[in-house]
Amino acid sequence: MMKIVSGLFDHMVLQRNGTNVSEACLEGLSTHNGPVLVTVRKKGKPFAAWRETKIGQAKNGRFTAGLKGLPTGGPYDIELLIGKDSLSVRDVLVGDVWLLGGQSNMQGYGHFPIKEKLPANSQVRALFMDDVWREAKDPLHNMWKCVDQVHIALSGGTHPLKHPSWRGVGPGPAFGQEMFRLSGQTPQGLIACAHGGTSMSQWDPELKKAGSQSLYGALLRRFHKIGGKVAGLIWYQGCSDVSDAEATPLYTRRMKQFIAALRRDCGAPRLPVAIVQISRVIRAGQEMAPRWNSIQDQQRRLSDLIPNLTCVPSIDVPPVDGIHVGGHGQNILGRRLARAMMALKKGRRFGFPPISIKQVTLGVVRDARTVFVEFAHLQGPLCSSGRPSGFQVVTSKSEDNVCDIVLDGKRAIIRTAMGVDASKDGVLEWESAVLHYGYGTNPYCNITDGEGRPVPVFGPIRIGLPKISIR
Repeated sequence: MMKIVSGLFDHMVLQRNGTNVSEACLEGLSTHNGPVLVTVRKKGKPFAAWRETKIGQAKNGRFTAGLKGLPTGGPYDIELLIGKDSLSVRDVLVGDVWLLGGQSNMQGYGHFPIKEKLPANSQVRALFMDDVWREAKDPLHNMWKCVDQVHIALSGGTHPLKHPSWRGVGPGPAFGQEMFRLSGQTPQGLIACAHGGTSMSQWDPELKKAGSQSLYGALLRRFHKIGGKVAGLIWYQGCSDVSDAEATPLYTRRMKQFIAALRRDCGAPRLPVAIVQISRVIRAGQEMAPRWNSIQDQQRRLSDLIPNLTCVPSIDVPPVDGIHVGGHGQNILGRRLARAMMALKKGRRFGFPPISIKQVTLGVVRDARTVFVEFAHLQGPLCSSGRPSGFQVVTSKSEDNVCDIVLDGKRAIIRTAMGVDASKDGVLEWESAVLHYGYGTNPYCNITDGEGRPVPVFGPIRIGLPKISIR
């Protein structure tokens, strides 16, 4: 009897290495000792030199082996042989494999788009929550069949109920399909690891000692189950760190610790990471707004603090309820994550990074205070559908200070209602001024570049005296 414990399963995607071939490490159980032999077939025919080729050794009831050198693509049918024991693994691809982590918007709560339900692609697969590989289609996170105990514990001690048929869209399948397209039809694999409502403290890498009873431990278990090699991580999380006022200022530090631990445990010091900047929330209450904007701004700044990380905006995609992005918007985010990931991995030749702030300057135009914001990584000039909206200048006295927003190539010009000497009660109001884009929890923001890519939420940026911050 043979059984594979990790590294090779029906319908899976094996991670390719830098030379575009497999480098899979397999572990398993066997009743026989001796060499591990492999035969590989493609379209029913023996493949190249893979005919009872030795790839490992079995001893004392266990075996290890390395399946190295299968070219990107497939599908391959693989037969392992140890003495009289044999085992066949069918329909295996070689390509890129991605971890999917975070909370509910990565898990998938969007409604299925009525007219544009994303069809499955046989070259884009997923390891679902029941540890079975299938074609990647929503809902990827089939929690009602989850294996890892942490998901059951977080759901009150029982398996969560199955989603209704109209709900469960996340960004994963669209990400995989867009990566397949952008990478020249390289097969893609997605590893579902998210759980709704979870905070960074619950994703603490220090909890990995609890194994699959912790979120980080469950992610690592799945990582090792697929052979311990992935191409990167996509991440959508942060809403729960707004709810706890003490957690909000710790978000950056916790994300830095999480990414550093993940890269260490994956053996990949520069593992690429693409995250989503949290979107809007409806009926959250004014007291939550500063914390919501703080998380958004911290996420925007992470690319300056963590190498090989990129952050994509989501302020323009509509929610389907108070906090979850709808199905159409999730497909947009999946494609946006893929383009940002390709730019991160391959450089400008494969796409532009998300829009970022280049410079903020302050001036006076016809006796009125005016703010000039210049952006980088634009594809075409700034534009908007209708009157440009989204910027806000906030002072200690007022939140209603913007007269007009003019888009001028790479710049946004924000004209305020405050003159050079504008004051109230003898205090220069301008001294306390800060600039926001996407102020509050439910703003209307419609400024994009020529390709429709949105400006990210940012702020507060100090623009009043004595100093202007440009980041």
